[in-house]
Amino acid sequence: MRLIRLSTIIFVAILLVTGPYLFGRGAVQADEMNVVIQGEAVRIEDRLLREEGLDPLSATLSFSLVPPEAGLVTPEGQFVGYLPGEVTLNASDGGATVQIPIRILPRQIPKGDFETVFSGAPTQRFNSDLWAHGELLLTGSWQGRFPPADSRLRGDRLRIWDIGDPREPVLIEELVVDARTINDVKIRSDGMLAAISHEGSSDGLNGISLLNLSDPLEPRLLTRFTEELETGVHNLWIEDDFLYVVADGVGNGLRILDISNPASISIVARFVAETSFLHDVLVRDGLAFLSHWDAGLIILDVGNGLVGGTPEAPVEVSRLAELGGQTHNAWYWPEAGLVFVGERDHVTPGVMHVVDVRDIFSPKEIATFGVPGDTPHNFWLDENRGILYAAWYSAGLQAIDVSGELLGELEKQGRSIASVNYGTPDDCLSEAGTCTWAPQLHRGHVFITDMNTGVWVFRPDF
Repeated sequence: MRLIRLSTIIFVAILLVTGPYLFGRGAVQADEMNVVIQGEAVRIEDRLLREEGLDPLSATLSFSLVPPEAGLVTPEGQFVGYLPGEVTLNASDGGATVQIPIRILPRQIPKGDFETVFSGAPTQRFNSDLWAHGELLLTGSWQGRFPPADSRLRGDRLRIWDIGDPREPVLIEELVVDARTINDVKIRSDGMLAAISHEGSSDGLNGISLLNLSDPLEPRLLTRFTEELETGVHNLWIEDDFLYVVADGVGNGLRILDISNPASISIVARFVAETSFLHDVLVRDGLAFLSHWDAGLIILDVGNGLVGGTPEAPVEVSRLAELGGQTHNAWYWPEAGLVFVGERDHVTPGVMHVVDVRDIFSPKEIATFGVPGDTPHNFWLDENRGILYAAWYSAGLQAIDVSGELLGELEKQGRSIASVNYGTPDDCLSEAGTCTWAPQLHRGHVFITDMNTGVWVFRPDF
């Protein structure tokens, strides 16, 4: 009985090593048992259903598992195993039922933990986002912390760190700007220019500031731009000579700035989904991925060529609204054709959604990952190894195996590699509580900011 075709060449190679059974063309069968790897999605082929006497086009075609918690089988005939062991897949077209025995082998993932190599930062203010480039690390700040610190303090400090030795970051300067919150910081890929966001400025103008990084350890403010950004700027992204800016508030959306001449910045384009406010933006390969809260994930062509868009004239490619609401952040992995989307709902709580964009005109959710008790914030992907680093508020830093064909609830598939909860767990609102915000893999270490306790550096030991 040949039933299930493997999804990837890598998966075939794994099975050749770990077990005697293969599915699909040239498959072998022994003891009536099919073999899959935990967490690897496979597909039931129509022609093989016909060989078993079932009609794959039948409106009554259905699948089920025994035990049901051992995996997931979709109405379209995709299967993924959750629990190692033996499971029965029942296939029925209303007239005949076939029972298919499957053995799920344990998933092999990197083993290890996070080694803490550094922690520390001024704690008079909450900490916000970070960005590292070369030997430079920039971190932002929020307003003053709860007592005993002075809650009247403004989040007006941009902290500049020397990370020439990632194990011993040195805080070398704090630049003071006019903001209640510096929520976001970004460094351009050439390392010569940085941008920071302003929210709650005393002059009411808010906007963004650009920094000259020609001497990376002595950044100097170049210019501030405030036009159409008076409501505040929550997030931003630098790509070449353009700055993509998230303007606070429903109806404000995205502004694209030409920063080729920092002394003469201009707005060249705007985009907004008026049903919701925009929270974040990521640009890669000429595509902009907008985390547009309850409007969902929106993809724009800003130079890719798919639909003729440019930074000066972005064109919407597609959108996916069915992501649970509160679409907070996104990471695009072009090679895999996937977008990892964070949902920031502390009540449900929120999860990470995996969106398949291999057909970028028709994105679809294929998988999720959740951590009990809290919700994700930001992601960073090691694309060479297929390991996603996720900041998960009071659940700390998570390392997740996202290699292979993804489907279903990833946390049930043996894909959790390691996690670290370095403060008081499950309590973002205490002075020593873990409240992980922003991860970045840089020079073999994962740098994070914690809202309460500052900068931490971990070495992945896996």
